[in-house]
Amino acid sequence: LVQAWLTREAPRGPAPPISGTLLDGSQVSLDDLKGRPALLHFWATWCPICGLQQGAINAIAKDHAVLTIAMDEASADEIRGYLQDAGVNYPVLRDPAGDIARHYAIRGVPTSFILDHESNIRFVETGYTTGIGLRLRLWLTGRKPAP
Repeated sequence: LVQAWLTREAPRGPAPPISGTLLDGSQVSLDDLKGRPALLHFWATWCPICGLQQGAINAIAKDHAVLTIAMDEASADEIRGYLQDAGVNYPVLRDPAGDIARHYAIRGVPTSFILDHESNIRFVETGYTTGIGLRLRLWLTGRKPAP
């Protein structure tokens, strides 16, 4: 019930466009994720639950297309330091003003979107989700045609 309330305004169908510069300086676009199931993950350095998920997200990024969005006013260097301390190295796009988060109607972090091979939103989860839960959703998305 809480999950339904938190994600009630989240977009359905085609994912809103995203483009920008990752922390490593490379350019990224949502189109880069097309062709396979993907994880779009919103998080923040100040979020303790997000910290609990970092290892799982990092492991998933080794096997799947992943783009994470840091909803922080922290500088790029502060976010890099956080990632280094956490021992993770997945792709991060900063959203300090919350522009991307507004397009995705984010009501809390962490929030994860599972996208299909055409970047259609198939699953939305807010709050802690296990790595196994995220992997299962990615697997289901790759096997099941969109409704």
